[in-house]
Amino acid sequence: MEPQAALQCLHLYSPDPLQAARFYSSAYGMAMAPAAGGYLCRGPGRELRLSTGPANQLHYAHYALADAGAWQAFAARVERLPHEAVPADFAVGEAIALKDPDGNLVVFTPPAAPDGAQATALPPATLQHFALRTPNLPGMLAFYTDQLGFVLSDAVKDGEGTLRACFLRTDALHHALALFFAPAACFDHQSFETPDWAGMKVWGDHMAALKVPIVWGIGRHGPGNDVFFMVRDPDGNLAEISSEIEHCAPGRPAGTWPHEERTLNLWGKAILRS
Repeated sequence: MEPQAALQCLHLYSPDPLQAARFYSSAYGMAMAPAAGGYLCRGPGRELRLSTGPANQLHYAHYALADAGAWQAFAARVERLPHEAVPADFAVGEAIALKDPDGNLVVFTPPAAPDGAQATALPPATLQHFALRTPNLPGMLAFYTDQLGFVLSDAVKDGEGTLRACFLRTDALHHALALFFAPAACFDHQSFETPDWAGMKVWGDHMAALKVPIVWGIGRHGPGNDVFFMVRDPDGNLAEISSEIEHCAPGRPAGTWPHEERTLNLWGKAILRS
């Protein structure tokens, strides 16, 4: 049973957080403001914090549980795990911070209040999932599934049966976290979900108007079956617009995909992390 959580915010490090914040503000239709030694970018259903640090590294990811019952169940599940200090970004209140085997901080809170972000002329684009690269894929998978209760939707394995990627869900949507085997641990991408093809077109035209090149796509992922395109932010992180992600029925068995380009893009070329 999925923990019934949804991604609320990512806090990324950047060598130049002002430059990164300006990029996300324009490219992803977010209001930008100084906050806690860095910058906060907010739009309807999407929030990103940026502060000074090494490129391609995550400070924390924030998930909110769907309701009081889900929060209580999750808190009981992780009660005996080592807890970390909650980042200062969070107001006083209930929150649980945990570190995965690669040292990424993940913060969980009770249900989130409406974000109150001002609507824009752009289509909806809800922060829906993010991805990490890791040299310790089995350990990371075990932490998120066995310890935190995320559910494996699909695994990618090579010809020898070695795990090369996995897609984990926290609610009915196919994945709220993707993990890719790679030589070094780092942040890979974040994804903003828009409702339909019409929204994809508007977001693509918006990137074109800003002269932000699409570096991958438009395509369709195998795991998740979502259509997508990706751009790169000033630090080299991938940032995605996607739509039509699979909604998983309760108890859906995990699938297995081959480690090949077509798995990551049914329509053409792919970015392979290793």
